[in-house]
Amino acid sequence: MNALTAISPIDGRYRSKVEKLANYFSEFALIKYRVTVEIEYFIALTENDIKALSDFPKDRIEALRRIYTDFTEADAEKIKDIEKTTNHDVKAVEYFIKDKLAALDLDKYEEFIHFGLTSQDINNTAVPLSLRDAVHEEYIPLLDELIHTLNDLSQAWKEIPMLARTHGQPASPTRLGKEIFVFVERLDIQKRQLLAVPFSAKFGGATGNMNAHFVAYPEKDWVAFANNFVNNTLKIERSQTTTQIEHYDNAAALFDAMKRINSIILDLNRDMWTYISMDYFKQKIKDGEIGSSAMPHKVNPIDFENSEGNIGLANALFEHLAAKLPVSRLQRDLTDSTVLRNVGVPIGHTVIALHSTLKGLNKLLLNEGKLAADLEQNWAVVAEAIQTILRREGYPKPYEALKGLTRTNTSITADSIAEFISTLDVSDAIKAELNEINPQNFTGINMVH
Repeated sequence: MNALTAISPIDGRYRSKVEKLANYFSEFALIKYRVTVEIEYFIALTENDIKALSDFPKDRIEALRRIYTDFTEADAEKIKDIEKTTNHDVKAVEYFIKDKLAALDLDKYEEFIHFGLTSQDINNTAVPLSLRDAVHEEYIPLLDELIHTLNDLSQAWKEIPMLARTHGQPASPTRLGKEIFVFVERLDIQKRQLLAVPFSAKFGGATGNMNAHFVAYPEKDWVAFANNFVNNTLKIERSQTTTQIEHYDNAAALFDAMKRINSIILDLNRDMWTYISMDYFKQKIKDGEIGSSAMPHKVNPIDFENSEGNIGLANALFEHLAAKLPVSRLQRDLTDSTVLRNVGVPIGHTVIALHSTLKGLNKLLLNEGKLAADLEQNWAVVAEAIQTILRREGYPKPYEALKGLTRTNTSITADSIAEFISTLDVSDAIKAELNEINPQNFTGINMVH
C-alpha cells in the first residue's frame, strides 16, 4: 500500500499529518500493546508467590520485556501467520509468546501466559493504553500548540478595536484580541475536563469475577492483584465490577470531550473564514500556490474549510463511539470489538483538523485599515453608550430618543451624532463626555490578560 492506493485519505492524502498515530492505532500497534500486557501480566504473576512460578529466574525478566520493547513488524507478521490457524487474534499472541519463552528455555512456565484470562482482559487494557499514549503524546501537545497560538494572537491584537456583529448586524464594538481569547478560554476549560477523564480498563476474567483465578488459587486476593497490576503496572484505572468487557463509560466521556473540543475549533474556523471574507484578514501568499483554477486573483481560506470538514467526520464517529460502546447485550457481544478498531479514525481526522487550523492561523495578515473603516462607517453603535450615560443622568426616555435617531435608513455619521448631542438638554460637561465617545474607543473592558 502507498498514499496513492490507500482507501482512506487518512492513510493516503493526509498520511504525513497523522503518520505518528500508527504507533497507537495500527494493527501492528494493537498487537504490540497486547504483547506488552501479556508479558507484564506474566511478570506480575511471577511476583505473586505462586508455587509453580517460585523458581522463575528473576534475571530473565528483562529478556521477557525485550519481547515487546524490541517488537518488530516481522514479529507481528508471525502473529498474523499464527492467527491464520487459530482464527483468534489474542490466542495467536499467546502462542507467539510461548514460542518466545521456549527460545529462552523458559517453556516450563508457558501455561502461565494468559493464565485465567479471557481475550477482553487483553483487549480492554491494550486499547485504553494506546488511547492514553496517543492522547498524551500526540493529541494534547497539538491542542496545546493551538491554544498557545491563539493566546499569542490575542495578546498581539488585544488593543485592536473591531466592530462586533450580533445576528450579523453591527453591534457594540469589541477588541479583536478578546474575540480570539474567547477560544483560548473555551479550549483550556474543555482540555482540563478531558484530562480529568480516567483511561479505564477491564481485567477480571471471562465474566468479570476472576472465576478461573479463584478456582485455581482461592486463598489469594485476586482483586488486589488485578488492581495493583492495572493501576500501578499499566498505570490506567481498573473498573471494579464488569461483565466480560469494559463498560466504556469513561471512553464515551473521553470521546464526548474530544467532540466538544472539536466543536469549539469548528466555531473558530467559521469565525476566521467569515473575517477573511469581510477582508479583516489577508492571507500570506506562497510562491507557486494556486487558489482557483479559473480565477487567478483568489486566495481561498481552504485551511479553515479543510479543518471544518475533518471535524465533521471526526465528530460523527466520536458520537457513534460514545453512544455505542457503553451498550452491550448481557455479559457481552462482539460489537464493541468491531468499533474499537476504529478509534484511531476520528482521532486521525481530529489531528488533520488541528494541523489545518494552525496552518490557517499562521497565514493570517491583519488588515487593520478595514477594521477601522468598518467602525467609522457604523457610528450608530455608540448609541448604546450615549443612552446609558443619559440614563445615569436621569434624562427622560433616553433609549427612545436614540432609537428615533438610529433606526432610520439614513446614514449615521460622526457629524449626525455630534448634532444630536448638541440638541440634548444636558450640561456642557455631559455633552463633552458624550462627544469623547467614538466607535474606536467604545470597546469596554479589555478582557485579555
